[in-house]
Amino acid sequence: PRGRPWSAMETVPPAAVTVVVLAASGLGLLFSAWRWLQVAQVINDPSSDAGNRQSLAHDADVRQKVWDISRAISEGAEAFLAAQYSLLGVFVALFFILILVVVGTGSGEGWASGVFAAVAFAAGAGASVASGYIGMRIAVFTNSRTALQAQVGLGPAFVTAFQGGCVMGFALVSLGLATLYALVCALHLYYTDAYSDSEATRRMYEAVAGYGLGGSTIALFGRVGGGIYTKAADVGADLVGKVEQDIPEDDPRNPAVIADNVGDNVGDVAGMGADLFGSFAEASCAAMAISATSPDLCGWLPMNFPLAMAASGLVAGMATSLAATACGGPRANAQIEPALKRQLVLSTVLETPLAFAVAYAFLPREPFAVSGKAGVAYWHVFLCAACGLWSGLAIGASTEFYTSHARAPVREVAAACEAGAATNIIYGLALGYRSVVVPVVCLCATIYASERLAGVYGVAVAATGILSTMSTGLAIDAYGPITDNAGGIAEMAEMGDDVRDRTDALDAAGNTTAAVGKGFAIGSAALVSLALFGGFVTICREEGRLHSVDILEPLQFTGLLLGAMLPYWFSALTVRSVGAAAYEMVTEVRRQFRENPGILAGTDPPDYRRCVKISTEASLREMLPPGALVLGAPVAVGFLLGAEALAGLLAGVLVSGVQMAVSASNSGAAWDNAKKYIGAGMYANAAGEVRGKGTEEHRAAVIGDTVGDPLKDTSGPSINILVKLTAILSLVFASAIAKHGGVLVRAFE
Repeated sequence: PRGRPWSAMETVPPAAVTVVVLAASGLGLLFSAWRWLQVAQVINDPSSDAGNRQSLAHDADVRQKVWDISRAISEGAEAFLAAQYSLLGVFVALFFILILVVVGTGSGEGWASGVFAAVAFAAGAGASVASGYIGMRIAVFTNSRTALQAQVGLGPAFVTAFQGGCVMGFALVSLGLATLYALVCALHLYYTDAYSDSEATRRMYEAVAGYGLGGSTIALFGRVGGGIYTKAADVGADLVGKVEQDIPEDDPRNPAVIADNVGDNVGDVAGMGADLFGSFAEASCAAMAISATSPDLCGWLPMNFPLAMAASGLVAGMATSLAATACGGPRANAQIEPALKRQLVLSTVLETPLAFAVAYAFLPREPFAVSGKAGVAYWHVFLCAACGLWSGLAIGASTEFYTSHARAPVREVAAACEAGAATNIIYGLALGYRSVVVPVVCLCATIYASERLAGVYGVAVAATGILSTMSTGLAIDAYGPITDNAGGIAEMAEMGDDVRDRTDALDAAGNTTAAVGKGFAIGSAALVSLALFGGFVTICREEGRLHSVDILEPLQFTGLLLGAMLPYWFSALTVRSVGAAAYEMVTEVRRQFRENPGILAGTDPPDYRRCVKISTEASLREMLPPGALVLGAPVAVGFLLGAEALAGLLAGVLVSGVQMAVSASNSGAAWDNAKKYIGAGMYANAAGEVRGKGTEEHRAAVIGDTVGDPLKDTSGPSINILVKLTAILSLVFASAIAKHGGVLVRAFE
C-alpha cells in the first residue's frame, strides 16, 4: 500500500511486510496441509483396499466399529456447530447494526468509521467461525486414526495425534494472520493518508479493532456453548455410568458416551480454537491501535510489527514441530509429557532471536516516543516481547507442576481420596488457589518491566510475545481432545485393554497440556486487557473525559466493585447452566437404563441420538444469558454511569477474572488427573495396596473430577474471554461513551 516513504530510520523496504506476512502465512498453510497428508496415510475406511501395512493389519471388524463410531461423533459435532453458527449468524447481523449505529454516530469522522468498524467486526467473526470449524474437522479426522495407531504402539499414536494438532495450529494462525493483513490493506484503500498522517492512521486502526471484537465475541459463545455441551454429557455419563452402574468410562452401553465424545470436539477443540484466535486478534489490534497514536510509529513498517512477530512465530513453530516427530514419538508413558513440554521450551528459545530480528528490522533505529514514553529504542520493544514470551513459558511450567500427576500436588489430591470425595474436593480447591501465585507474579513482573520500557505499548507487545508461539501451543492443546476421543473410540470398539492403557497415558498428558494452553490464554488475556484498557483511557482523554484513573473517585470505585463481581456472576451462570444441562442428561440416561435392561446386559443398543439432542438444545439455550451479561455489562455501565465508571469496571474485571480463571482451570485439571492417576493403578496407600478402578478411592476421584469438569472446561477458560471482551468492546465504543455516556449520572446532577 502507499504510505510514508521509506526513510533512513527503517532498515528494510516497505515491501518486506508483504513478503514476510504472506510468505509465513503461505508456508504455514502448506505445512498444515503436509501434516494433514501424513495423518491421512492412516486409512480408517474399512471399505478401502488402499493403505499402509499398519492400518490394513488391523482386524476388519474393529476397523468397521471404529469407522461407525467416528462417523457418529463427526455427525454430532457437525450438527451442533451448524445449529450454533446459525444462531450466531443472527446475533452477528444484529451486532453489526449496533456497531454501525453507535460508532457511526459517536465518532467525529461520521458514518465511515461505523461502517469500517462493523466490517472489521464481521471479518473477525467470520475468521473465528472458520477457526472453530477447521479445528473440529481435523479433530474428528484424526481421533479414529489415533485409536488405530494405538494398536501399533504408543509412539505412532502420539505422532498421529500431534500431527493432527499441528494441522489445526498452523492453519489457524496462518488464516488469522492473512485475514488481518488483508483487512488492513483493504481499509488503507479508503484511508489513503494513513502511514503518512498520524490522525488518519489512528482512525483507521480504531476501525481495525473491530476485528478483535468479532473474534472474541464468537469465541465467547464457542467456549461457553461448547463447554456446556461437553460437560453436560461428561457429567451425565460419569455420574450414572461410572458412579451408579460401575461401568468403565466410555463404555458403549452408556447412552451419553457419543455426546461426551462429540463434546470434546465442539468445546475443547472448536471453542479453544476460536478462543486463541480471538487472543491473537485482540493482541495484534491492541498493539497496532496504540502504535497508531504515536507519530513516530505510524509508518507502514512499525505499524505491522505485531504481524511480523506472528509470522516469526510460525517459522519457529514449524521447526519445533519437526523436532517433535523426527524420532517417532515417545516409547514409554513417562516420556509423553516431557516430549510435549519440550515443544514449548524449544519454540520459546527459537522465537527469542527471531523477535529481536523483527524488532531490529521493523522498528525505527532512532529512539522514538510512544504511549507517553520518550526515548524508547527498538531493543526496548524486543525486551517487552521477550518478557511476554518467557513469562508465558514460566506460566506454562507452573501450570504443568500443579496439574500433572507426575508431580506432588496432584498426587496429594489423589491421596486425599482415601478419606472420601469431600477431602478430595477440599485439596483440589486449595491446589487451585495456590496455583495462582506464580502466574500472577510473572504477569506483575512482565507488566512492570514492559510499562517502564515502552509504556502501554510495551504491555501490548508483551501480549504478542506470549502469543507468538501460538501455533505450537494450539498443536499441543488440540492433541489433548484428540487423544481423549481416541480413548473413547478404543473403548467403544473393544480394541483391548492394552490399547486403552496407551490412549489413557496419552490423554493424561493431554489434560496437562490443555491446562498449560489455558494458562497461556489467561496470561495473554491479562496483558491484552490492560493494553486495551490503556487505549480506552487514551481515546476518552482525547474526547475531554477521564483525565485520570483514580479508585478514590466514587464512580471509578463503583465500577471497580462491579467489575470485580462480574467474573463471579458469569461463573455462576455458566456452572449452573452445566448443572441444569447435566441434570437433563442424568435423567435421560437413568430412564434408558430403567426402561430397557437390555442396554446394561449388552443385548440392546442405547439411544445415543437422544442424548446428543439434549446436549445440543441445552447448550444453545444456556449459552445466551452468560453471553448477554458479558456484552451488555460494559455497554450499560458506560452509557448509564459514564466513562469513569467503565474504567473502574475494566480494572475490576481484569484483577478478579485472572485469579478466578487460573484457579478454576487448574483445580479442574488436577481433579481429572488425580482420577486418571488412580484409575491407571499408579496409586498405592500407606500399606502398599494398589487402589485402582472399582475402589472407593476411585469413586471419590470420579466425583471430584465431575465437580471440576465445569470449572476447567466451561467457566475457567471462558473467564479469560470475559476479561478481553469487556476491554475491546469498551475500546470500540470509547468515542460514543465519552460523548454520550453517563445518562444516569447526569440525571441526578
